[in-house]
Amino acid sequence: MKHYFINNEKTDIHITEWGNENNPVIFCLHGLGSTSLSFIEIAEQLKEEYRFIAIDAPGHGKTSPFEQAEEYEMPRLATWLNDLLDHLEIGQFYFLSHSWGSFLSLFYLAEYPERVKGSILIDGGYQTKRLKEQTMEEEIAYHEKDFEEYVFDDWKGFFKSEKEAYTRWSPLIEMAVKDLGLEKNNKVCWHARGIAAGNIVKAMHKHETADIYENLPSNIILLRATLPSSMDEYRDKTANIFEQKTSGTVKQIPNTTHLLHWDNPEVVVEEIRKNWPCS
Repeated sequence: MKHYFINNEKTDIHITEWGNENNPVIFCLHGLGSTSLSFIEIAEQLKEEYRFIAIDAPGHGKTSPFEQAEEYEMPRLATWLNDLLDHLEIGQFYFLSHSWGSFLSLFYLAEYPERVKGSILIDGGYQTKRLKEQTMEEEIAYHEKDFEEYVFDDWKGFFKSEKEAYTRWSPLIEMAVKDLGLEKNNKVCWHARGIAAGNIVKAMHKHETADIYENLPSNIILLRATLPSSMDEYRDKTANIFEQKTSGTVKQIPNTTHLLHWDNPEVVVEEIRKNWPCS
């Protein structure tokens, strides 16, 4: 695993990479509030077979935020991402994404399908906002408060809170979780700021993936979470719309939360090996 920065116009982008440059590329996009280390367990298992490239998205981890809220809008982010891939000299690649990263991956795929050899969405991209009871203003307020008020006196308190949120723990997850914290003013706080989260939520409401489903290729695999069961009705409805309009493949993964790739990394590894040739 290696870390480095590149500058794409005005943004300093932090990148984490695993594997040999001669192997097929899997490009990874994390979810809202996460970092490039979100995929650490999967990449560590497959680094001998593939080249993994994961970024800290703008306003996350060690990547600087955008200056203007409009820069987080999906069409502009897709263009920004394509420029980044050009800068990295990546031609064709496989796309692995989680949550908000999957929303962005679909907008990228609609514009630049020729570059993507296959896509796996980890519980993301299908949760249309139109069918949610929560308004845009309510969702923005929730995330801004959540990000800004997640503050602890020390790392012990931060890790205790994080461990309580997950179904399993491992040394690699611990590394990924530490990447989510930031020491500031003798406190440990969340690495991403509320303003970035609010701008991203606003952008997701403005540009719905459901509007581009029919423009997408069919070789998309959606791995869908099943917990909590209280979300079954919403997930069933939105996943069915996704499957019908994209002709993609939807797979429900038992006993997994929205952090499906942390709950059960083996199922993601299996899907990659089964669907994405490494030679």
